[in-house]
Amino acid sequence: MSDTIEKIKCLIIGSGPAGYTAAIYAARANMHPVLYQGIQPGGQLTTTNEVENFPGYPDGVTGPEMMVQLQGQAERFGTAVREGWATKVDFSGEVLKVWINDVKELHCETVIISTGAAAKYLGLQSEQHYLLTGGGVSACAICDGFFYRNQEVVIVGAGDSACEEAHYLSKMCSKVTMLVRSEHFRASKIMEDRVRKTENITILMNHDTVEVLGDGQVVTSVQAKNKTTGEIIDIPATGFFVAIGHKPNTDIFKDYITLDETGYIINKPGTAQTNVPGVFVAGDAADHVYRQAVTAAGTGCMAALDAERYLSTLE
Repeated sequence: MSDTIEKIKCLIIGSGPAGYTAAIYAARANMHPVLYQGIQPGGQLTTTNEVENFPGYPDGVTGPEMMVQLQGQAERFGTAVREGWATKVDFSGEVLKVWINDVKELHCETVIISTGAAAKYLGLQSEQHYLLTGGGVSACAICDGFFYRNQEVVIVGAGDSACEEAHYLSKMCSKVTMLVRSEHFRASKIMEDRVRKTENITILMNHDTVEVLGDGQVVTSVQAKNKTTGEIIDIPATGFFVAIGHKPNTDIFKDYITLDETGYIINKPGTAQTNVPGVFVAGDAADHVYRQAVTAAGTGCMAALDAERYLSTLE
């Protein structure tokens, strides 16, 4: 065996709430987990300024602070947390093979995939600026809508998720302006009807987002363009929500792991098991419905317990 190959009992790929929770449970079960943090250590929560809906934090916590605490807890029980990301896998044989940074080869008894999903953004420089400052751009209304209660916000999107988030925001915001980039919704009729019947939701069809405007720190308005007339308008808003979808970080697994049509890993109902024995999934890599830190953590627990049971069958 080459000196570059390392044998690992439990490999965890990804370092969000799902990955770290899996690591905590796996370490406490003496599975000696090794966790690789990935390209974005801490996952999507590192871009979240305030987290107020995770149990156990009565005064709230920042996303990065929570990830540091979860990492510390995982390491306390013996998890080896490493920098690097998985670039290739081979799950075709009895040995589960994973390559890190195209160089290091790992031979694993179990693998827990917790690579998450990345929110899609419009790509505007101003959008990214206020996303990074935490000053008013978000891809999760359920996570951040509370901070905009009694304020005016803008949301862009046309599918079921966009309609659901617009309706959610309407319950706490004084006004919600919905920008739909085409002449038609992509959402189901029932979801479209719901937002159209909500009094404080204004729908602007056939409008593109031109710019997210602000004072450098916080958002103050959103500039939109009517694609039919060319008219550009400024919409007063303190929050700009993007609901144009997510992309699961699962491309390297597609030759071995069963995915749905949008790339999410399909797990066996009620478990964290994938179609490959010894490979488990946790968090947003399989969840396109809830996408919350607390649900991700729960599936991380499930994945570690399922992995432990699987290992016991091999003994």
